[in-house]
Amino acid sequence: MQSIDINEYTYTLPPERIAAFPLAERDQANLLHYTGGTINHRTFSDLPELLPADTLLVFNNTKVIPARIHFEKPTGAIIELLLLQPVAPSTVMALAMEAKGRAIWQCAVGNLKRWSEQTELTKSTSGGILRARLADRAAGHVELAWEPAEKTFAEMVQDAGLTPLPPYIRRTAQQEDRKRYQTIYARWAGAVAAPTAGLHFTERVLHRLNERNIRQEFVTLHVSAGTFQPVKVSNAVEHDMHAEQVVVSRQSIEALLNAKHTVAVGTTSMRTLESLYWFGVRLHEQPDAEFYIPKLYPYETPLQHVSREDSLQRIMHNLDAHGQDKLLGLTSIYLFPGYRFRLCDGLITNFHQPGSTLMLLVAAFIGPDWKRVYQAALDHAYRFLSYGDSSLLLPKHHE
Repeated sequence: MQSIDINEYTYTLPPERIAAFPLAERDQANLLHYTGGTINHRTFSDLPELLPADTLLVFNNTKVIPARIHFEKPTGAIIELLLLQPVAPSTVMALAMEAKGRAIWQCAVGNLKRWSEQTELTKSTSGGILRARLADRAAGHVELAWEPAEKTFAEMVQDAGLTPLPPYIRRTAQQEDRKRYQTIYARWAGAVAAPTAGLHFTERVLHRLNERNIRQEFVTLHVSAGTFQPVKVSNAVEHDMHAEQVVVSRQSIEALLNAKHTVAVGTTSMRTLESLYWFGVRLHEQPDAEFYIPKLYPYETPLQHVSREDSLQRIMHNLDAHGQDKLLGLTSIYLFPGYRFRLCDGLITNFHQPGSTLMLLVAAFIGPDWKRVYQAALDHAYRFLSYGDSSLLLPKHHE
């Protein structure tokens, strides 16, 4: 396996260039338009006119939950839970959101050393009472119980939690963040970080896309906190990639089969689409394979020749065989320089942290030009990271 020096994928990001707040008008963000090696500077509201007429746009419609919960001990110590993944009664996000009365979640626990297994934490909310106790310290498993027990987990967390702003936004989440750290098309609850490329879309932009007959499809990837995990090893290939739940409908797969140009709205949509291709490849090897893509599978499988049509058709046959209309799976796919993209022709994305897995993804997609793109954004006073400006990356020029 190749070696990737993470130091080659970093740049200097002045702290003042990190956007602490979103713009008042979502679609008035800067848009760096990169096509066929040429860079132009536009406004996000111009996006519909910049896309080839036969583009298929693929959005991630996951919904951010208020995943950060604070408990105060009688001593005054604050214990913070960041919900990561459901453990029980179901590991499937959609089912976990409907749990009533009690659930177990894997959490990142702040101030863990001040919380013993014998101590039950209690939090009163406007809608009831939430209790928490450590179920497995080493695994980060926390048992949550709430009253009234008829409330779903989704309803409870809306009352008890705070918006999980990224760690580089150094301020307390405000009520307004509940709306602004959410895409306007968010539907399925379960993300602990926003698919931020979608934060720039407004109803007027979507309306203009419809006017230009640019088709839109939705997939679901529940973004985990692992998206912010820094690469701490010099050889980036050794980085421990997180697994995230994905859901893709039969309708979306049919649209992909018929698409001439596919543009992913965000790195999470891109990871979902590329994972979908590799699931079709896995079905070549093992017709009864489950939808799980290990981080290095695309680099290690000998089946590099499978066409996108063949892969997607095999998935359709798999759905038919099981009488299903959607796929539910997990992906840990790792996209870094050397990867060859199978389904994605374009990417809409924000500007990412230096030396991050998302920076590697961008470098994999547009090659060494990532340095020109990021320098141009710095030179033109773009705002960076989750609440920052956007880019449309089209490595090949389309008329």
